[in-house]
Amino acid sequence: MSHIRVLVGTRKGAFILTSDAARRDWRVSGPFFGGWEIFHIAGSPANPDRLYASQTSSWFGQVIQRSDDGGASWNPVGNDFRYAGDPGTHLYYDGSSKPWAFKRVWHLEPSPTDPDTVYAGVEDAALFRSTDGGASWQELPALRAQQGAKWMPGAGGMCLHTLLLDPVNPARMYVAISAAGAFRSDDAGASWKPINRGLHSQYIPEPEAEIGHCVHRIAMHPTRPQTLFMQKHWDVMRSDDAGDSWVEVSGNLPSDFGFAMAVHAHEPDTLYVVPIQSDSEHYPPEGKLRVYRSQTGGRTWDALTDGLPQQHCYVNVLRDAMAVDTLDACGVYFGTTGGQVYVSPDAGDHWQAIVRDLPAVLSVSVQTLP
Repeated sequence: MSHIRVLVGTRKGAFILTSDAARRDWRVSGPFFGGWEIFHIAGSPANPDRLYASQTSSWFGQVIQRSDDGGASWNPVGNDFRYAGDPGTHLYYDGSSKPWAFKRVWHLEPSPTDPDTVYAGVEDAALFRSTDGGASWQELPALRAQQGAKWMPGAGGMCLHTLLLDPVNPARMYVAISAAGAFRSDDAGASWKPINRGLHSQYIPEPEAEIGHCVHRIAMHPTRPQTLFMQKHWDVMRSDDAGDSWVEVSGNLPSDFGFAMAVHAHEPDTLYVVPIQSDSEHYPPEGKLRVYRSQTGGRTWDALTDGLPQQHCYVNVLRDAMAVDTLDACGVYFGTTGGQVYVSPDAGDHWQAIVRDLPAVLSVSVQTLP
């Protein structure tokens, strides 16, 4: 019988939550790397025992950890992230500039077919790849050639926080950067193009510019990779042409600001978002924690509240803190800055807290295991 492993990165360590297919009773392991910020922890689809974690400390810097036994033990691997060529400088919209710098790894994306290949999105925004299980890292420098001097930091920093690997076309990948926008490569990272046509952002000098949009998250369904969904700084967007153009699908959401987004494992037109009050008020509208589900590809939205607090709730759900499993009844998971991790074993109809008192949750990823 299948079982579930939920990998949780927090402000003060990593936690692993495990359950059988019923997803009612959970075992909580951790903290691993207690006291460290774990921006992301992810498992390899090609080897369920291979896990990667991004471990960060203001005192000790950035460490990549790897486990080859499902998280029972961990070992640091190569942490020499070398920018290719001259890293150049950032030229911000106010005219100031500073050298490119490496601060932390925001997101790890293991290859779906090779457990030794893993990508890392970093701050300041750049993309790296390892083909030896994290022992060494090489930048894919063509991404920063896409007007990188014009990129600017969002409130959380200038981070490459999302990477999607097309399961149908192995040469195609997408990234999202705050605050630069979304980009696509059709040749395994050798070259890139901005894919921001249709985005409108009031807070930049040219609201419909090719570069400069603060994209919070992009998502796709593996059976329909041409269709992308985006949670932007404001607006929920959809593209049906691999990002070449976008249309807004915020519809009847109480707010179109948010961070997290996920697509149902089996239904490519079913997606989930967690609206937040505003870009200055990072909590749910009306203090009610509501996941919104669209089963129409974004045309209409329904509030999912059963089991979630509906008064005096002022937590946030960050961009990497929502995920789904692949069981027949698709499970949906998210973590909050209040330290709660929730699961819905029935695609969002009902929710329960797996655990309530973790440190602030930065990321949630899920493995469906045999």
